[in-house]
Amino acid sequence: MATLYTQQDTNVRKTWFLMTVFLCVIVALGYFMGYYYNNPSIIYIALVFALGMNVFSYWYSDKIALSLARAHPADRGEYPELFRSVENLSITAGLPMPRVFIIVDAAPNAFATGRNKEHAAVAVTSGLLAMLDKNELEGVIAHELAHIGNKDILLQTIVVVLVGFVAILADIFIRSSLLGGGRERKSGEGNAGGVLAIVGIIFVILSPIIAQLIQLAISRKREFLADASGALLTRYPEGLASALTKIGSYSSPMAHAHNATAHLFISNPFGGKSAKGLSKLFMTHPPTEERVAALRSS
Repeated sequence: MATLYTQQDTNVRKTWFLMTVFLCVIVALGYFMGYYYNNPSIIYIALVFALGMNVFSYWYSDKIALSLARAHPADRGEYPELFRSVENLSITAGLPMPRVFIIVDAAPNAFATGRNKEHAAVAVTSGLLAMLDKNELEGVIAHELAHIGNKDILLQTIVVVLVGFVAILADIFIRSSLLGGGRERKSGEGNAGGVLAIVGIIFVILSPIIAQLIQLAISRKREFLADASGALLTRYPEGLASALTKIGSYSSPMAHAHNATAHLFISNPFGGKSAKGLSKLFMTHPPTEERVAALRSS
């Protein structure tokens, strides 16, 4: 029978498997680019550019995310229950007390950000505080602290670097191909070189989509893992399950939802009903009913 502990182990393994697939996609893409242009240095130039762009995003990720969400520092006197929950659960989790922010928005939601546990922040909406009771609020806060403890922010930053790397390489290839760039095929290569070139071109064109799907899959796995970790922290899975049920019943989007930060929130900030079938591949979050079922089956 599945438990929260086995769910944690399963999701960690699946996340690292997806990361391995991601790296294999990049290695294959780099190999073809080097072959097509007969110039391996292209991959290093693109990598340096992508790393430079995303290192900046990593160091300032908390400020960017909080600014986009229109979050402002919470006042302890105005939100004593929120501060008590964050403080007590941080002590239980062995984490430094994160900064606490409020987003004035009727939509119930929350997210954690920061490059590490020493520079972390938790933001909740006013709608979340109005909708949830004490146990449900603790479940949500525990989920966000689990993201911090599980170093999900670091993992997401790495994934962003990889997605950016793939997108840049694909864009360079497509633009230069339109301008007539490419490798001259030698007479001894025969049809094999032509087939490899065609397969490679198709792969390069599709690689940004593949990279995006892997990024979304990793994001969904981290949500399951944070649910499991958060439930273990409070020792009351029903609190988070009930909170997710209430949050999932609210269909209106947040006033300032952004695609760039959607994966950070505990629930899709754009609202709407859960997707089914193949459409789930393009979701930043697992369906609420699946998350609730996993918590209640423990």
